[in-house]
Amino acid sequence: MVARTRIGRGGFEEAKLNEIASITVDVVSDVVCPWCFIGQKRLERAVDAVPEVDVTVRWRPFQLDPTIPEEGLDRRDYMLGKFGSDERIREIHERISALGVAEGIAFDFDAIEVAPNTLNAHRLIRWAGTAGEEAQNQVVRRLFKLNFEDGANLGDNEVLVGVARECGMDAPVVETLLPTDADREAVTNEIATASRMGITGVPCFLLESKYAVMGAQDAETLADAIRKVGEAKARGELEG
Repeated sequence: MVARTRIGRGGFEEAKLNEIASITVDVVSDVVCPWCFIGQKRLERAVDAVPEVDVTVRWRPFQLDPTIPEEGLDRRDYMLGKFGSDERIREIHERISALGVAEGIAFDFDAIEVAPNTLNAHRLIRWAGTAGEEAQNQVVRRLFKLNFEDGANLGDNEVLVGVARECGMDAPVVETLLPTDADREAVTNEIATASRMGITGVPCFLLESKYAVMGAQDAETLADAIRKVGEAKARGELEG
C-alpha cells in the first residue's frame, strides 16, 4: 500500500505504508467485567485482521468496585443491591449472553456465587506481564474464562495460584507473594492514574498512549483504529 504525503513547495513523496511501525495497545479492564471479556475477544480478532501492524497488548488494572471486602460478597445479594430485582438482573444477563455467543463465550452467570475483590487478580496479571506479552494474555484469558464460564472465585488465592501454574508462571513464588503486600501499592496507583485520566468505565483501549477507544467496540472498529494509528506512526505523525 502506498500513500502520497505532501512535502515542501507543493510536491509529494511516496510513503510505503506496508512497512507500518509496531504499536502498543494498553487495555484498561477488570476481570469481573463481562464487557471486558467481550472486548478481549474482539481485540484478538481485530489484531488478527491487521497482520501488517505489529501490535503489542498490555493489560492495565481497573476495579469496578474496590469497596468489596477481600473475602468477597454473595453475588446475588450484591447484584440485587445494584439493580434492584431478579428480573432486571436476568434481562442484563440475557443481553450480554447473546453477545457472548457471537464471540465464542459461554457466559454462565448463575454459576458465579461470589462477587470478588479483584485486586489480587490484577497483581497476578502484573506479575505475568514480567514474563512477556503472551504470558500476560494467557493469564487474562484464563481469568475471564474461570469467572464467567466456570463460576470460579477470582478472590480465592488458591484459584489464582492455579492460574499461575496453568499458564507457566512460577506458582510457588506467586503463592508466597499473594498474602503479602507485594505490588499492591503499584496496582492501586495504576488504577488511580486511570481515574485521573478520566477513565470511568471499561474496557478502554489506549493506542500508543495517545488515542482511546472506549467500550467493547466491534472488532472492525478496533481494527480500523489500530490500522490508522499504525499508519500515522509509520509517517512519523505521532512523534512528540
